[in-house]
Amino acid sequence: MALKQNTIVYLETGSGKTLIATMLLRSYAYQIRKPSPYIAVFLVPKVVLVSQQAEVLKMHTDLKVGMYWGEMGVDFWNAALWRQEIEKHEVLVMTPAILLHVLRHRFFKMEMIKVLIFDECQHASGKHPYACIMTEFYHHYLKSPNYEVPRILGMTASPIKTKGGQSESEYWQKLQCLETLMNSKIYTCESESVLANYVPFSTIKYKSYQKMGIPRGLLAQLGALLMRLKEKHKGEVARYDLEKSAADSTCKSIEQIYSTLMYCLEELGLWLAWKAADFLTRQEVEDLLWGKLDLTGEKILRHFCSEVFQELTTFVDSGYLASSRVVTLIESLLEYSHIKAIRCIIFVERIITASVLHSLLNELLHKHNSWRSKSIAGNSSGLLRQSRKLQQEIVEEFREGKVNIIVATSILEEGLDVQSCNLVIRFDPAPTVSSFIQSRGRARMQNSDFLLLVESGDASTYSRLGKFLASGEIMRKLSLSHASVPCQALDDDLYSEEIYRVESTGAVITLCSSVEMLYFYCSRLPSDGYFKPMPRFDIDKEMGICRIHMPKSCPVPPLRPICWPGNINTLRKIACFEACKQLHRYGALTDDLIPDVVVEDKQTTNAEKEPYDDEHPAYFPTELVNRLSKSNAYHFYVIQLLQQFSYDVRVQGLVLAMRSELEPGICFKLQADRGMLTANFKYAGSCSLTEEQKFRIVPVQARMYRMNTSKAVASMAVHVFLNANSKLNMRDGSSVTYKQYYKERYGINLRCEEQSLLKGRHIFQAQNCLFWGRLRKEKEEPSKAMVELPPELCQLIIAPISINTVYSYSFAPSIIHRLESLLMAANLKRMHLDHCVQNAVIPTTKVLEALTTKQCQEEFHLESLETLGDSFLKYAVSQHLFKSYGNHHEGMLSIKRERITSNAALCKLGCECNLPGFIRDEQFDPKNWIIPGYKSQSLLNEEFVFGRKMYVVGKRKIKMKRVADVVEALIGAYVSTGGETAGVMFLDWLGIKVDFGVSPYERGSSLNESLVNIKQLEALLGYSFNDPSLLVEALTHGSFMLPEIPRCYQRLEYLGDSVLDYLITVHLYSTYPRLSPGLITDMRSASVNNDCYALAAVKVELHKHLLHASQALHRDIANTLENSDKFASTIMYGWESETSFPKVLGDIIESLAGAILVDSGYNKQKVFDSIRPLLEPLVTPETLQLHPVRELNEICQKENYTLKKPTVSRDDNGISVTVEVEAGGKIYRHTSCADKKETAKRVASRAVLKSLKQASV
Repeated sequence: MALKQNTIVYLETGSGKTLIATMLLRSYAYQIRKPSPYIAVFLVPKVVLVSQQAEVLKMHTDLKVGMYWGEMGVDFWNAALWRQEIEKHEVLVMTPAILLHVLRHRFFKMEMIKVLIFDECQHASGKHPYACIMTEFYHHYLKSPNYEVPRILGMTASPIKTKGGQSESEYWQKLQCLETLMNSKIYTCESESVLANYVPFSTIKYKSYQKMGIPRGLLAQLGALLMRLKEKHKGEVARYDLEKSAADSTCKSIEQIYSTLMYCLEELGLWLAWKAADFLTRQEVEDLLWGKLDLTGEKILRHFCSEVFQELTTFVDSGYLASSRVVTLIESLLEYSHIKAIRCIIFVERIITASVLHSLLNELLHKHNSWRSKSIAGNSSGLLRQSRKLQQEIVEEFREGKVNIIVATSILEEGLDVQSCNLVIRFDPAPTVSSFIQSRGRARMQNSDFLLLVESGDASTYSRLGKFLASGEIMRKLSLSHASVPCQALDDDLYSEEIYRVESTGAVITLCSSVEMLYFYCSRLPSDGYFKPMPRFDIDKEMGICRIHMPKSCPVPPLRPICWPGNINTLRKIACFEACKQLHRYGALTDDLIPDVVVEDKQTTNAEKEPYDDEHPAYFPTELVNRLSKSNAYHFYVIQLLQQFSYDVRVQGLVLAMRSELEPGICFKLQADRGMLTANFKYAGSCSLTEEQKFRIVPVQARMYRMNTSKAVASMAVHVFLNANSKLNMRDGSSVTYKQYYKERYGINLRCEEQSLLKGRHIFQAQNCLFWGRLRKEKEEPSKAMVELPPELCQLIIAPISINTVYSYSFAPSIIHRLESLLMAANLKRMHLDHCVQNAVIPTTKVLEALTTKQCQEEFHLESLETLGDSFLKYAVSQHLFKSYGNHHEGMLSIKRERITSNAALCKLGCECNLPGFIRDEQFDPKNWIIPGYKSQSLLNEEFVFGRKMYVVGKRKIKMKRVADVVEALIGAYVSTGGETAGVMFLDWLGIKVDFGVSPYERGSSLNESLVNIKQLEALLGYSFNDPSLLVEALTHGSFMLPEIPRCYQRLEYLGDSVLDYLITVHLYSTYPRLSPGLITDMRSASVNNDCYALAAVKVELHKHLLHASQALHRDIANTLENSDKFASTIMYGWESETSFPKVLGDIIESLAGAILVDSGYNKQKVFDSIRPLLEPLVTPETLQLHPVRELNEICQKENYTLKKPTVSRDDNGISVTVEVEAGGKIYRHTSCADKKETAKRVASRAVLKSLKQASV
């Protein structure tokens, strides 16, 4: 039947509904098998069922099955990601909310689905996702002749959700509504007795109990106790200066906990109520969910639970530990103790009941058998949260017999398939027919039981259960009798809802979905710990008018009031609906109706995940290659070597012949093993060399280089008294002949035994004289050590030649390597000049510095230039985006900037410009260098880079971050020597377009300038604003919701952050030009941080001018001011403080910088002149303090101490971090507590550092 028409299969659990779905999918397999663009979708109502149904399909079909649930982050997937999933899979198993989300955003379309299966389709009513999928999409396409709709298969064990007691006509009305909505006919079997021949049914058994619990007097006493504690802690909330929303949430949670504990006392007994209080108190329970509470609210709530637990402890010994219902449950379970392989599910109504019952069962039952119990519950109450993974693990343990009893809420009523389940107990009565049938169906094993705990004399419960049993037959009879009646058309008036549809994509927003969409959009706006962006509604109930106020970072102008005389909820939905339409018109929602920031963020993330090939060619300069040329003209340079140390062997100058001229002024230092040496290139003129002259010169120099890079010796004389048979004295006092020595040591048989040995000494080996950090040797003279060698093992390289010449040639590899590096830097500079006209002269040495990494261990490296380039790039891109996207909020601008300036983006640009081939990333090794002009250069391959010929010497691996660092360093090199214009031109060559032109700052409306003291602030800043409203905006926090100020400081903070970073970096770079790169970086980190800015804001009392409406911020600022006396005289920089500063205080320093920058026409000097006095005293090399965390890490790395991973815990006082170091066999440990983890870690690290230094480890 399902092949012919849409069908709802109404069969009891275990009757083969999933098998029917599998057979239907097999029948449609030829239409969905890849490369077909079509798919089948299998919907399940609960996450726990996704993997179960997917595994069944994988087992019984050869289709490719994909699984999807919310924790996978599918809410943030885009069309491209869904397209990838559709290309890989043929059946998609998911929860219905995911499909509804996908269809509403048109990530794929309904017409792509060939088969649509609804598991537990009785949920298709109201605004359930099942119903929304059918009304918003299926029936919409059903009316259009241009679209195909999927085959529908519904599966249910109970077609309607009712409490029973209705007439047959009312039953049929509900069945007919389901058929109409699903556009499907219900088919079932004649009766349960027919199914019983093929499917095992559990036996229904009633277990009655006499209701007995805590005596009324004691219960009243305990109730009064809980009430007193409740009121006490609600009073605590009033005494704290909490935000209204936080205070309301805390009070609501206290009421919820009170209600929960009272229920436990009344229905479960004293012991379980005591256990519930303990459960709610224990800190190690990571799944506790207190709702939207701040630290103070959570602290109050935990105190409440803790005090209840302590008070109840005194009553536990009084008896009345468990109610009669709990006792009956235990007795019922013990009746099955003879069954070792028990698989029991106990269904309860409340989450707290599940939590404490499983704890009781684990304590009691192990005394009688080895049964283990666990609980599974949803998170609707906000008390317990279990991940899908944890729930799945519990179910698997239940299947495997590792867990015998699961205490569960309704989450396990539907769909769970455990064939070995032989007992189901309803601790709480089933609320509906569906719940009754579904929970009974979990008992799948032959001869299984379904126990119903019912209070003696509870006639209404007995009656309701009887009706539940009868309702199954009524629904079956009605379904069979109306099987031939066709489905009715959907009543548009009944299900009609206003829809906003995007023409280009077909994405839709409905009245109901608009509320969720608007809150989702607001959740993606920038926020901090004091302000959560969300719409605010002003509703006049009498007039039926709603005005919606969007967060200040939202680009949409103020919305017109909505008039709707009627339901307030409908009025609110209409306001959200209109706001969503406006967001789309302004581009804040894309044509897929996704927040623009989500799309931008996803694109940025995808760009960073692009594969990177770290293997790159290494370039070699053409100037050092012996190219064929018609001209024999050469340019000659004398390399003057200035020896700055005393030694009996003197260096001599070298002569270099080049085909092309070198840049003038080449001079650099060499670090020899005995001292410093300066190499100075002097141009000596040009002349032509004949081929004969070149033929004589090249082999000689090649031999000299080979001699310096091998273990060669210089022969001084023939030793006439020694031959192969002479004795050689060994270090241990023994002696052997030279012949024996070479045989035993090297396996060489000397043939010319009578030939006299040669007497010589080791000559000077070529070393890496560019290595900066070589230790000067003492008066050790290894060059005078003499050796005796058999002539038959020696080879004549070159003779005669002076020892001074040999010594001088030992420096040649390092000199030529540095020249090679300079030529590569010059080539890169010329490549850039080919792209643009550069007025400023950029020294080649600066370019070389930017291309040299720390790994080379030379006199210079790129770190300080990288720091400067990073800050300039950040500022250049930030101001460009700020001016280009006037309606974009700070979060969007930050993501756009990240997309341009991330390591992945810079690496990609650098690779496109072939920069990796120029990077110097390893120490120079004279043994591996290529001798210029010699035949080894024939191994080089030609390559054209931007039209210029280069030679490739091989391949090497360079990390992504290394390439990005070099890009930033090159930017720094151009800015430091050629100014910002040169930096912008280099950015343009890279492919980063920025505009430094001044454009007006448009805000849409003027701001109320009366809210701040303009004159006082201008005097403080030393700057008079042309547009004072900029100053007002710079001091407005996002929590200040008054419409008089439509924008907050976030955009100006974004701009000010980048300009301050750049200005302070330039200041440090120009003020301390001789500092090491590492020190410049440390000084920048100490100067450019939020804590440093926040400290400055407190000193000049900027907090008094801040416009905000956050009680939490007010409280934190007050706490900061209380502690200000402790650090006012001693602390100069933020990270020296042992307390945290509110980030907002640092933000307003940055926003003020941004406001001055915009108001002054982007005059950075005015910004620096205004903000610098606030930041005084600026950090100097003498006052620099390393960040304690970094300093501790560096010391541990240097001294090989063991630094353990910090442990983090949370209690009523805040967040505690323990830092531990093992050094010299001793443990150094400190724990610090603060409201922020970073602060606690910093203080703990400082304490451990102090202990290490005092111990002088």
